[in-house]
Amino acid sequence: MSLRSALLVAGLVLAALNMRPAIAGVSPLLDQIMTDVGLTPAGGGAITTVMVVCLGLFGPVAPLLARRIGLDRTLLVALLILAAGVVVRSLDGAPALYTGAAVAGTAIAIMNVIMPGVVKQHFPTKAGVLTSIYVSALVGGAAAASALMIPLERLTGYGWRGVSALVALPAVAAALLWLPQAFGRQVAPANGPRPFAALMRSPLTWKLTAFMGIQSLTFYVMLAWLPTIFLEAGIPAEHAGFLLAISNLSQVAATLAVPVHAERKKSQAGHVAAAALLTIVGYVGVLLAPTTVPWLWMIVLGVGQGASLALALLIITLRAPDPSSVTALSAVAQSVGYVLAALGPLLIGILRQVSGGWTLPLLAGLVACVVQLVVGVRAGRPLLS
Repeated sequence: MSLRSALLVAGLVLAALNMRPAIAGVSPLLDQIMTDVGLTPAGGGAITTVMVVCLGLFGPVAPLLARRIGLDRTLLVALLILAAGVVVRSLDGAPALYTGAAVAGTAIAIMNVIMPGVVKQHFPTKAGVLTSIYVSALVGGAAAASALMIPLERLTGYGWRGVSALVALPAVAAALLWLPQAFGRQVAPANGPRPFAALMRSPLTWKLTAFMGIQSLTFYVMLAWLPTIFLEAGIPAEHAGFLLAISNLSQVAATLAVPVHAERKKSQAGHVAAAALLTIVGYVGVLLAPTTVPWLWMIVLGVGQGASLALALLIITLRAPDPSSVTALSAVAQSVGYVLAALGPLLIGILRQVSGGWTLPLLAGLVACVVQLVVGVRAGRPLLS
């Protein structure tokens, strides 16, 4: 690998590391945030919901920006917006909390959409390997945020606001590393983005959108509420955060291995089914025995969720012929999919508030996992229409 390629991969990795801490770092601090700001469980779940809604609503901005300034500069802009949003979110009051969450969510939306296109543009013959690398970095960043928020808070004495604002620092570092790429020669799109009207008519688009949305919903439900579930089951806050981190680290193992293997197959349906079944087992473990070998449930859940996300992004990259088409397909699938996914944390918070426990919310999550299995198998089949 040349020095330029090595720096490009390093930039992708550092950028990807920033794609989840702004979201994953909320859940270990959620009890403190709710108490400090005076939020109900539904209001607490709405923090994650606001961010995930923005992942959906503002995904279509990414192809427009990429068409005007190029994929590489779009990534730089998104990193800077992310840093700004994280800082605003840490300011005093509920309006700043939700506004900052929306700004950060918008930045992540842009990054979500363009990353498959960046991979297709710079590494068209190594989509599986590069998807594996950047998705592993993505979930690794989530794992680090989940594990480190409480220890950093106690180490620094900053409180939840100061610690959550620290998430801006890696985003700024990634932007600095990406500067040479962003201001180098930009690759022009070969054919421009595929028309969204044509994408909307394609059965493939809607299969991928359904898969992306449901697997994201089942993921964000656990990302938002797992530490709270463990806390209410009697597990200390530090352990609850580390259990979520175990789940996210297990995702890293899955995202490193699964795309490389799945790329070699004509159909990814078998991989998708196995990932969904593992996710179901993880949900059942948390529902029936949250304090009995919780680390095992987190490993199983993490492998299933990591594989599901990696497969969704890999299938988007494989099915579209060029970077512009990948970006357009990614925008449709992730935008509509994340709007659907945004309902998850909010609805689970409402069910928790109404029922007074976690049985009904987790049963609802299990139903979503079964839907994920069905739609995922259909999306994994190599239908090119």
